[in-house]
Amino acid sequence: MSRVSTGPSDHTTAAALLLQRLRAHGVEKVFGVVGREAASVLFDEVDGLDFVLTRHEFTAGVMADVLARITGRPQACFATLGPGMTNLSTGVATSALDRSPVIALAAQSESYDVFPVDTHQCLDSVSVMRPMTKYATELARPADITDLVDSAVTASTAEPVGPSFISLPVDLLGAGVPEADDTPAPPARRPRKPVASVDADWPERLAEVADLLAKAEHPVLVVGASAIRSGAVDALRALVERLSIPVITTYVAKGVLPHGHPLAYGAVTGYMDGILGFPALRTLFGPSDLVLCLGYDYAEDLRPSMWAHGREKKVVRVAPTTNPVPRVFRPDVDVVADVLAFVEALDAATAELAPKTPHDVSALRARVAEFLADPREYEDGMRVHQVMDSMNTVMAEAAGAGRGTIVSDIGFFRHYGVLFARADQPYGFLTSAGCSSFGYGLPAAMGAQLARPDEPVFLIAGDGGFHSNSADLETMARLNLPIVTVVVNNDTNGLIELYQNLGHHRSHDPAIRFGSVDFVQLAQANGVDAVRADDRDALLAALRKGAGLGRPFLIETKIAYDFQPGGFDALSI
Repeated sequence: MSRVSTGPSDHTTAAALLLQRLRAHGVEKVFGVVGREAASVLFDEVDGLDFVLTRHEFTAGVMADVLARITGRPQACFATLGPGMTNLSTGVATSALDRSPVIALAAQSESYDVFPVDTHQCLDSVSVMRPMTKYATELARPADITDLVDSAVTASTAEPVGPSFISLPVDLLGAGVPEADDTPAPPARRPRKPVASVDADWPERLAEVADLLAKAEHPVLVVGASAIRSGAVDALRALVERLSIPVITTYVAKGVLPHGHPLAYGAVTGYMDGILGFPALRTLFGPSDLVLCLGYDYAEDLRPSMWAHGREKKVVRVAPTTNPVPRVFRPDVDVVADVLAFVEALDAATAELAPKTPHDVSALRARVAEFLADPREYEDGMRVHQVMDSMNTVMAEAAGAGRGTIVSDIGFFRHYGVLFARADQPYGFLTSAGCSSFGYGLPAAMGAQLARPDEPVFLIAGDGGFHSNSADLETMARLNLPIVTVVVNNDTNGLIELYQNLGHHRSHDPAIRFGSVDFVQLAQANGVDAVRADDRDALLAALRKGAGLGRPFLIETKIAYDFQPGGFDALSI
């Protein structure tokens, strides 16, 4: 490891120790924007730890979030003091609600000049970050930096996983640490997966669950992302295939069963009945008499009200943490355990159980197929389901079995992605389910491409969210990430227009309408090839071109929504 000179002292600096310890914990990337603390840290002191410059700190936070989620290892983001830190805070909030082990770092004023809201660019960073992090602290002594990183990583990698934050006064960041030479740090822990809470009596709960499963006529599994984090995907697939139990997932757990698997009943959203013009939630959940929630997380936006259709049900919750929302979610059996351990034990406990008969969802599948195959041409723009169907087609061509990622930004179109996007692997579909951060799509797609450099990544984004963060088109071009981006453009905040119509039976244009942006020219100005495609044939051709290009490519397409009267009156959100 190279040394950073701090003037007359030749000791290792706190900055160098910080980076060394991050790397020891498995961190590979630091995403961010550097300020005047560049005099103290160069980010190239440690081999194997790369700094990725972004145009906005929010981008840095989301890239760290997604890379950490897919790799299962903590990643880091960095911002300068004051406004850099506040910009970063939305990325930190995103990793908190979307459950990713992010180590967030921000510079602070010199330790002798920390007077929040009085010193230039000085804010109480720890107080800003504490409510949305699992650990938040400010460096007080340079020699403490290794311990602080250890504490931050330990907190971030325990369920529920989430961000930690360290504030770094610039004078301490650049200060020498003499004792570092003689006091080697203990080995860094690299747990194979997040640390889960466990109830000592969970084997007793297992017997209850096995009994409920034996008695159930039409059980269904509701799967959340902590099942993926626990490494339970293969065991879960074996269990449901042996017992013929259908699987329904949250937004981010799509792909635990491949897209075309007969027991994959899909991800659900409270908007699906209105989108499809069909009683989808009743079809999915109405016949079930047992809902077994594996790795369920209330933040992933699948509410208990969505399965409260049809016959009376028993509900089981299996999760690596205690139930944080008992006021709104009261399962009949609550098991706090590692999800993988529980699934393996349940498989053994039901070894003699005969396969179930999955309840029939053929009418729903027929409606989805009919909806996606919509051959109509619309004068006011394509419909989002036509765009999604085209993306699925090209994804299947480009990716091959079990590969590829579709990323969705935030907007009404996102719920079409939840329903229809192809996902053949865990995290094969990515969106900000917990925080729903506007502008999430571009940095999330970049994080996914860095995590899966040999697989195609497709991004769908609306004009509103995409342009809120479009400066980082240049980052995508600079990194030469071969992401195919589709901007669905109606010059409108479409989801807000839906709510206006629900509440007032009309739209208030000044609150939702944007001026027109030429996203093709915008992309080209940032070094990204781009075309416009306003019908299905042109879109398919453009998607295929982008998939084979080997560099960033953007497609702009005009879209419009059909808000059917009464179609969304009973939203389950």
